[in-house]
Amino acid sequence: MGVLYDYFRAADDAAAVRLMEELDGGPVAVSGDGAAVHAIDLKGIEPAVTLGKLVGFVRGVDWDVDLVVVELLWSGDEQDGPWLMSLDRATRDTLASVDDAHARELSARWGRIEELAWGSPLADDEMLPVIEEIAALARRARDAGENLYCWCCL
Repeated sequence: MGVLYDYFRAADDAAAVRLMEELDGGPVAVSGDGAAVHAIDLKGIEPAVTLGKLVGFVRGVDWDVDLVVVELLWSGDEQDGPWLMSLDRATRDTLASVDDAHARELSARWGRIEELAWGSPLADDEMLPVIEEIAALARRARDAGENLYCWCCL
């Protein structure tokens, strides 16, 4: 079993924390009668390194630990989670800038990073749906003046 990561958009930190309270700690990407929130389930894709490497590819820079600024906003339990983190607006805007013309190339590059290609590279287009989902979420957040958040749980 891996770590679960849901990415979603909200108006601000207070709204994101309220959502945690409404959902009794999550998850955020729910179906059916769940809260009305635009969220995506990206199991195993954590924000600082795995998503950070995609951000680096989009920006044309090498990955660095400070590339994606993540701030812990809420914790259900310090040891066992779940946790809620905010992502910086520069990351949101970078992801929102991904267009169809570059998504396939990004998928091929991203699918070769150690965190995703356990033993052998992924097919060039395997990460394409993930890139399309996170880019669409980031565009909607940017266009609405909202922020991106990451909920995670063991």
